[in-house]
Order: sequence, then structure tokens, then C-alpha cells
Amino acid sequence: MTREHGAFDRGGDADDLVGIGFGPANLALAIAIEEHNQRDPGQALKVGFIEQQERFGWHRGMLLEGATMQVSFLKDLVTMRDPRSRFTFLCYLQERNRLADFINLKSFYPTRLEFHDYLDWCAAEFDARTEYGRRVVEIRPVGENGIVDMVDVVSESVANPADRTVRRARNIVVGTGLKPRLPDGVSAGDRVWHTRDLRFRADELARRKEALRHRRFTVVGAGQSAAEAVDYLHRVFPDAEICAVVTRYGYSPADDSPFANRIFDPDAVDEFYAAPSDAKRTLLDYHANTNYSVVDGDLIHQLYRTVYQEKVDGRERLRLLNASRLIGVEHTADGVRAVVHSITTDRDVLLDSDAVVLATGYSHVDPRDLLGDLAPACRTDDLGRIRVDRDHRVMTEDHIEVGVYLQGGTEHTHGITSSLLSTLAVRSGEICDSLLLRHTGRQLRAEDGRLGAVAE
Repeated sequence: MTREHGAFDRGGDADDLVGIGFGPANLALAIAIEEHNQRDPGQALKVGFIEQQERFGWHRGMLLEGATMQVSFLKDLVTMRDPRSRFTFLCYLQERNRLADFINLKSFYPTRLEFHDYLDWCAAEFDARTEYGRRVVEIRPVGENGIVDMVDVVSESVANPADRTVRRARNIVVGTGLKPRLPDGVSAGDRVWHTRDLRFRADELARRKEALRHRRFTVVGAGQSAAEAVDYLHRVFPDAEICAVVTRYGYSPADDSPFANRIFDPDAVDEFYAAPSDAKRTLLDYHANTNYSVVDGDLIHQLYRTVYQEKVDGRERLRLLNASRLIGVEHTADGVRAVVHSITTDRDVLLDSDAVVLATGYSHVDPRDLLGDLAPACRTDDLGRIRVDRDHRVMTEDHIEVGVYLQGGTEHTHGITSSLLSTLAVRSGEICDSLLLRHTGRQLRAEDGRLGAVAE
């Protein structure tokens, strides 16, 4: 690594891999590479990661008290790849002296707070290889005679953008996660929150009770995050009304039955990748109810019991505005007004609220926005989507020998688990194996005194 004004010698200072982003996906990859390096020091891979957060964090704004994971603890960062790893969730529990206690819970689903602590426990092992508080601002192709075999990854300090550094890499892996999706014409603000920031914003407002003028929160969305936000706000603000705006007649349960869950198996990625395009679309449509706009069944029943009991008590704080959609948000002097349109009556309802919470999901970040001059060399399908090989490497024109790997954003090629935790352990092993093949090819060519394309 060097400062922006410095110069590199080709090869010697280069990393085998630079990871852009250090969330769970790249953390799983860091573990896979670390375990390989320990097994085979002679073929060790030199890696580093760049993360814009000041410390490791994963959906911190939704670390709500009592919220549980929707995936088994066995789908941690390593178990599906190597259950003997020292980075399993069970090893974490043993080190925290809670293994017996967790077993007595008789549950596969830890709380989200506990699972985040597990991730943080793993991430601490890689502090020396992770540059926190920096964002990647440019990726520059490096090469000779028209062949791009390295890149310079330029990053700047979030706190001081004038502080720029460069890392040269033979491969990069993009794991920048998802970006919040907001309704058209609506922007986040002091009183309009995406669920990504729910806990921070709500806690701040709870400390300023004098700011609660309307004693009402409006939550928009029909998925797990929406239902958890409704439940959380109902508990944290016991004297406020919570209005849940849902386009359906209520929350729909997630299909977590054993056969449907096979869509999350590692073998399903192979089958999906090999399937024709029309079959891919059909499978995604068939199994959308395993992940999108659906809610855990127990939470649905809990919320329904709350609605019913409040009717019995004659004080209805949890209101479900079903078959309705948000059509506008108006900022007011003492809060925010949500304009909600009823699909069945064709009428608008105005909800003066202390805050509007948007549980409207996330969208993928197009890696081409980050790749700069490399972007035109990325091959695309007939719909303009990036083509990705089975090893999660972007297919590029022949003169690009740098490996560009994607952690997410590959639902169209690899299936519904692209942005989920379910196959992180296996995927990290696949990317590590791919890097080793490329690394071995480079080593062989160097020993022969020849430079050129690495072996495929």
C-alpha cells in the first residue's frame, strides 16, 4: 500500500486480493483464506480489506431486542464448508461460556444481537488486515501491452477525504452489500427513516419525549423488517399509536417448510446456474415467498394477538391499514404527514406522525459504478446484466486478467441466496479455490520466466 502520490513496483507489493467492503460475505471469505494459509503456507494468499464503517457492523439499526435470526445457526460463516473450523458459532458459544445454556434453549435460531456478536467475534481476528473508515473511490487498470493484469484500488478516509491511499491487487472482490430502497419521490430525513436506521433514530426520539407531538408512527411495508419495526415501536413507545401500512390484507407467512428450504442449499446454486434463463425466472417467482415480503409465522400470530387484545381492551394502538399504499410524505413543523391511499375505497388517509418508517427493502449496487474503466470490459447478457461465472467471477473481455469477484448482486445467475447468509460458507470456499487456481497458474508462469494470462 502507498500514498496517492507514490509509485509501485509491479508485482512485489501487490495483494493477491483486495476486498471492497467487510460485511459477513467478505468476512467469511477472509476466514476461508486464513484457514487455507494456515494449512499451506507455501501457497499463502496475501489479502486485505477496505470498509467504510469505522468498525465491523451488520444491520446495526435492526438489532432489536428479541428479534431472532431467520436462518439456522448452522448456516454461520463456516460450518457448511468446514464444521471443524475454529470460527463456528458453536466455538463462539464455547468461548463465551454459553454453549450449554444455548443447547438448553432448544432452538436453531439465536437472537440477531447474539449472532451479530458472533460476527464481531470473528471479525476481530482480521483487524490488522482491514482498513476501517475508508471508502473506495476509484479502481484503475494496470498493465502492459494492452493486457490488464492488476488494478490500483484507490481509497479515501471517510473522516478526511484528502487522505488517499492506493493498494495494488491481482484480484478484487466486491462485497459492498445493498443500498436502502425508498419509494419514488420520498427521501430519508429526521422524521422519515429507512429501517436500516430504525434503532438509532427511535432511541434518539425516545430520549426526547417532548418531540412526540402526534403520538403516532407510520410503518410502511409487508416484510419481516416491517413487522419487526411495528412490534419494536409498539413496545418502545407504549403511549403511541402504530399504523402499519400494508398493500395486502395483512402480513403473509414465509414458506420455511423443509422442501421449500432446499432452494437455499448449496446444490441448488449449481442447479440454478445451469438452468435456462426462463427456468431461472420461474424458480425465482415460485420461491419468492421464502424471502421477499413475508414474515415469520410466530411474529404474525403475536401481532394479531396484540391487535385482538387491544380491541378487547378498547384501546387500539396497533392499527393495520391493509390494502393500502403510501403515495406521499409531507414534512410538517412538528413531524411528518403520511398520505396513504386505500386500494379498496380509492380514498386517501392523512396520518400526522412523529415519524414514518420505510421498511421498503434494499436494492443491489451495480458493481460497474465502482469499476470505472474496467466496466466496459464486463460482459453482459441480453438484458444488460453482468455475466458471472460459476466461481462468482465477472466474465470480462480477454485482455482483462484481473479477477473481479462479486459477493451479491448475482441473483440472476446464482439464485435467491445471492444476498443471503445461507450459502456464505460454501461460496467463500469456492472463491478461495478459484483464487488459488489463478495464484498457482501465476506461480508456474513466473517459474518458467514467462508472463501472461493466468491458467484458467
